[in-house]
Amino acid sequence: MIDTPKPTKTELAILNVMWRISPATVRQIHEELCTKTRTSYTTTLKMLQVMFQKKLVDRDSAQKAHIYTPAFSKQETQAQIIDDLKTRLFGGSISSLVMQALGSTHKASNEEIDQIRDFLKNLEK
Repeated sequence: MIDTPKPTKTELAILNVMWRISPATVRQIHEELCTKTRTSYTTTLKMLQVMFQKKLVDRDSAQKAHIYTPAFSKQETQAQIIDDLKTRLFGGSISSLVMQALGSTHKASNEEIDQIRDFLKNLEK
């Protein structure tokens, strides 16, 4: 597995926007981010600069307005975070992680349970 940098909660909020609309300028990212949270343009800009230094995002500086894209896909980032969580919190046990997720206070819908069953059936093949 690729050892991707670990994004913070704020960085994940920005990445979630970027996975939907990238490539994008700081202004585009900021406007989309402001639909869910209150933040200033300069904060968004600073966060993107930090994320660029951490190699979470790539930046094209060829134009006046820099264009940002995520350095890793959503799936790569999810896999890295889950693997880290599994190792640090569940002692490496995937079954403990899954059982905790399924038994949490936010119960899975019937549709989600059906998707999980289908996924497990495919794993058994």
